[in-house]
Amino acid sequence: MKNVLKYIIPLALVPITIILGACIFSEKSYSFISMAVAVFSCLLFYFSYEKKGKTRKLIVVSVMTAIAVIGRFIFAPIPSFKPVTAVVVLTAVYLGGSAGFLTGSFSALISNFYFGQGPWTPFQMFAWGIIGFIAGIFSNKLKNKFFLSLYGIFAGVLYSIILEFWNVLWYSNSFDLNLYMTFLISSLPHTVIYAVSNVIFLMIMYKPVGSKLERAEKRIFI
Repeated sequence: MKNVLKYIIPLALVPITIILGACIFSEKSYSFISMAVAVFSCLLFYFSYEKKGKTRKLIVVSVMTAIAVIGRFIFAPIPSFKPVTAVVVLTAVYLGGSAGFLTGSFSALISNFYFGQGPWTPFQMFAWGIIGFIAGIFSNKLKNKFFLSLYGIFAGVLYSIILEFWNVLWYSNSFDLNLYMTFLISSLPHTVIYAVSNVIFLMIMYKPVGSKLERAEKRIFI
């Protein structure tokens, strides 16, 4: 049952909750949707690991989340150039997809207390969370720099796909394919910059952060 929940929560429950929140409830309900995503993220983490080492892994995830949040603050003056995705992906590669999802979702939630909470917050939480979850699935491949670079580009595109979905839902209160394509095309320059920044940060952080996460993972279960 736990193995099933590991996939149902990020791939079904979270996106369904966010879409229903965007389409059915009023704009003021975004805070409740954000909290729901946060709870699902914690449940995903809880169901993904045995009791042994869970607390230690949570401490490491908390540190990585703090790094992602601080990184977003530091690079705030540079639009679309952020290290958040790189931190989330590396966390997932070495600690698992559930840890990546938790890091991604809470990085968005916590940093938005500074950048501004809004109906976009649940979508950002899901975007960074699912990027981390998928990275965990392909963690063995992503320990290769070439595939890690490709994933950085993919993550930039996926983030844009999810956030533009939010733009359409909140602009028209329904999904309009033509409007969605318009948003995607208009945001292409930002998507390219973000994808490139993902690759840059991943290559810079791959060795120093990756090696520390690898050591932390080995110590967690000692």
